[in-house]
Amino acid sequence: MTHAIDVRDLLARPGSSRELHLAPAIQGLRTELAEVPPDAPVRVDLVLESLVEGILASGPISGRIAYRCARCLKPFAGDLHVEVSELFARGASEEDDEYPLIDGMIDLEPMIRDAVVLSLPFSPLCRTDCLGLCERCGGDRNLEECTCSPQSDPRWGALEFLLDVD
Repeated sequence: MTHAIDVRDLLARPGSSRELHLAPAIQGLRTELAEVPPDAPVRVDLVLESLVEGILASGPISGRIAYRCARCLKPFAGDLHVEVSELFARGASEEDDEYPLIDGMIDLEPMIRDAVVLSLPFSPLCRTDCLGLCERCGGDRNLEECTCSPQSDPRWGALEFLLDVD
């Protein structure tokens, strides 16, 4: 348990709650084209509530994200904001929909990791009208027109002689 929180005081008083504010540095919050930079930790502002089933952790997770555009591969940054509401239950296992509550302790890292990584976009774009890179020369079509000649479709090859007007 790397980010373990002692909740025995809450478990002793069902119906009680407390606020928790953390900025943990969690490594590996990334996908192929997006990541939370290691020098910019996420901010976690949770309310921990004692329930009969265990501890309910709810609130926002926020921070900065470094992206690479899926079309032109340019880096850009954005904000992260995810609302979580997860149950830490006694006797929960990895196959359950809840996170485990073990000996009065909850580990927030798996919950934070799941929430952040699942919220990252699969194909981030620097802007919606990004033209991307030329598939032949690799030039950035957002900066200048590609100098490559249009590629003809080989299926029309037999009819290309009609376009040759000399």
